[in-house]
Amino acid sequence: MLKVGLTGSIAVGKSFVCEVLRELGAAVLDADQTAREVVAPGSQGLREIAEKFGKDVLLESGELDRARMGAIVFADESKRRLLNSIVHPLVFAAQDRWLAAKERENPRGIAVIDAALMIESGGYKRFPTLIVVWCQPAVQLQRLMLRNDLSEAEALRRIAAQMPQEEKKRYADFLIDTTDGFDAARVRTVEVFEALSLLSK
Repeated sequence: MLKVGLTGSIAVGKSFVCEVLRELGAAVLDADQTAREVVAPGSQGLREIAEKFGKDVLLESGELDRARMGAIVFADESKRRLLNSIVHPLVFAAQDRWLAAKERENPRGIAVIDAALMIESGGYKRFPTLIVVWCQPAVQLQRLMLRNDLSEAEALRRIAAQMPQEEKKRYADFLIDTTDGFDAARVRTVEVFEALSLLSK
């Protein structure tokens, strides 16, 4: 089975690319979903976060207060590293279990793990093939402001908290540019899937 990492910065269109890859027959796992599962109420991950960050980061329901946690870690690099040191190992373990299951189901298939911080976390090293989704910075800024209802300053701060797109692109085996919208991105995603299919044979 071909194991593929897929990454890209905030608001560049990773979800759309993943949707197209699923339509084409790839198995795709969203790392955000996995990250939510490993900090679900009652989980080891949530217990560790509450120990390190205090009970204030929990909602009354016992769930993680994502908005509060986001505000804390986007404003403080050391706190972001602390959160990642708790969450990343749990996410990697969950991804490995999922990949093993997909390999049993279809040894000649293509399995894609989508993770925004794959390069920053070092997780990309676990995959022989890496796709980086990107778009022009002005387009990224507009998409993020619209999607998350953020001011320009807040959106720029979130973008600046991540590795620059140009740096991410240097790690890529395949690049998918979403600047020109869905139709062009779909065409490029199909091209990349066809190349992956040849690699998986």
